[in-house]
Amino acid sequence: MEIKTALVLCAGYGKRLNPLTLELPKPLLKLNNITLLEKTLNLIKSLGIKKVKLNTFYLKEKIKNFVNDLNLDLDIEIIEDGNQILNTGGGILNMIKKSNEENFIVFNPDTIWSNEYVPFIKDMEKFYFKEKLENILLVVNKVLSFDQKLRGDFNLNNNILKKENNNNFIYTGCQMVNKNLFLKLSNQSFSILDIWNNLLLQNKLFGHESKNKFYHVTDLRIYKELLKN
Repeated sequence: MEIKTALVLCAGYGKRLNPLTLELPKPLLKLNNITLLEKTLNLIKSLGIKKVKLNTFYLKEKIKNFVNDLNLDLDIEIIEDGNQILNTGGGILNMIKKSNEENFIVFNPDTIWSNEYVPFIKDMEKFYFKEKLENILLVVNKVLSFDQKLRGDFNLNNNILKKENNNNFIYTGCQMVNKNLFLKLSNQSFSILDIWNNLLLQNKLFGHESKNKFYHVTDLRIYKELLKN
């Protein structure tokens, strides 16, 4: 991989998984005796990325203790959101500011990541650098989603994402971004959707299709179904 640093978003409250997340942050929920966070970190390692920045806010000490006890041969830096939760966009910006890199791969740990994603992510990266992009989202057709109640986020045509009346593609929780996307933004709480929506208006939000079955810990109901699966 040309990208050297992965960012993992671990600050959220995970309210849709209450009461489980009242005492345990969502990234530390387990499936098959392995946490969602560790599955994410295992994929990052399989991609050949060594540096990881991970943001925290809610129940941050539990995530910090878990990471400190891991033995994964990764250079993991924990970056706290601070006095307020920074949301997805603000959390990414706060981590980017702590790095000299230009390009980053970002993961949401509530997707169940596996090594089956490696070829799709590597192909996405090739396209990203070949076309000199500043963003690209890994998306999947909603027919491949374990949670069939998930609605599509976008449509995909020639690697361009659009929002239309009927959208067939779901964002998987993996994207690549260039720090230039964040240049004009101050370090405050905002959603990554603000950046995406601006890019959509310019027809400059890019996508790459994953063909894997998509497992995502959407809420308590889906988590309980995944435990049986």
